[in-house]
Amino acid sequence: MTDSAGIPGGTGAAGGGQPPPRNRRRRLLRWIGLGAVLLVLLGTAAGWWAYNTLDGNITEDSSAAAELERYERERPAHLATGAQNILLIGSDSRAGRGNAGYGEDKGTQRSDTTILLHLPRDRESATAVSIPRDLMTEIPSCLKPDGSRTAPSFAQFNWSFEWGGAACTIRTVEKLTGIRIDHHMVIDFAGFKRMVDAVGGVEVCLRQPVDDAQAKLRLPAGRQTLRGEQALGFVRARHSLGNGSDTERMQRQQQFLGSLVKKVQSNGVLLNPARLYPLLDAATSSLTTDPGLASLRNLYELVRGVRGIPTERITFLTVPRRPYGPNPNRDELVEPDAALLFRQLREDRSVTVTPPKPSPSVSASTATPVEATASVGPDAARWTDPAGQGTVTAPTPVPTFTGTTADEADCR
Repeated sequence: MTDSAGIPGGTGAAGGGQPPPRNRRRRLLRWIGLGAVLLVLLGTAAGWWAYNTLDGNITEDSSAAAELERYERERPAHLATGAQNILLIGSDSRAGRGNAGYGEDKGTQRSDTTILLHLPRDRESATAVSIPRDLMTEIPSCLKPDGSRTAPSFAQFNWSFEWGGAACTIRTVEKLTGIRIDHHMVIDFAGFKRMVDAVGGVEVCLRQPVDDAQAKLRLPAGRQTLRGEQALGFVRARHSLGNGSDTERMQRQQQFLGSLVKKVQSNGVLLNPARLYPLLDAATSSLTTDPGLASLRNLYELVRGVRGIPTERITFLTVPRRPYGPNPNRDELVEPDAALLFRQLREDRSVTVTPPKPSPSVSASTATPVEATASVGPDAARWTDPAGQGTVTAPTPVPTFTGTTADEADCR
């Protein structure tokens, strides 16, 4: 018996029967393919949206670029092709969302922290040099926000940022060191807190409890994981940790950065989208950079070049300095040690450090430098040859400075 559709023993599709198995498989494959296409489109759209969001977060410092271009002829030359020098500036500005709680916005800002980051040509190491905010130095004539210009002055270093922003600070650093600054980044209080929170906090170890109302920091002794406000207080505190000097504050900042580097390099951040995207969002939305870094692509190229550097080859130190004679509350360079350090960086030579004595109050996921002093002078050693062949010149030993490395940033 044959039905109207010609299918033996069947009722036909019109009669409510099921399509053959082959047709069902084809339909299923079509739906799977359509779903895959939709997922790809959604993923592409989400990636495009995320990229453009992060890329649009970055603030470009075009005014600093224009000011530096004005003084191009007097800036130092590049001595090492492929090496890069990046100036990292922590601003204490009260302007902007999340910063008003640290004081009244009077339209001024100073650099709470300034670090010169040297990345050598081979990208197999990194050297971060802290420049004390109270270092007495020559500050050139700078363009002020109101359009007027300052006169060249001998003043404490962080006034350069207050007077003329990043451009004035860069020109001051270049005059001080003879090192060409290739890029700069400025981050404020709120941005720093967001970045620390994005990685889940940073661990430190306190030998003594801390109670500092000015820094909004109150912590018991022992191992601590600092987030947000506590982390900011830790790197800003002066009066309740150690001897209250800016020396020890720079120690803590270097210690904290060492711990932060280790945390970011860990798989818990780099391979965890739930942590990585908030970190990228916090970083990009908090940064003001030169035009050369003001895009996600350029920042990524920078990070890609340094993310594989072993922590034992990421070095932190402070420029060699001592209390300034006329005013011990200010600093001055120790020579020839400072000149030797600057020459090492200019010529893209390695900088070797030895750890300082531990601070009596803090050993944060960190262990840091007190003052950087070279163990050798800048000149080659000379002696008289006992065989009577005259004066012999030996190669200059590699200088060693007081400092630390990121792999030492552990609670011990």
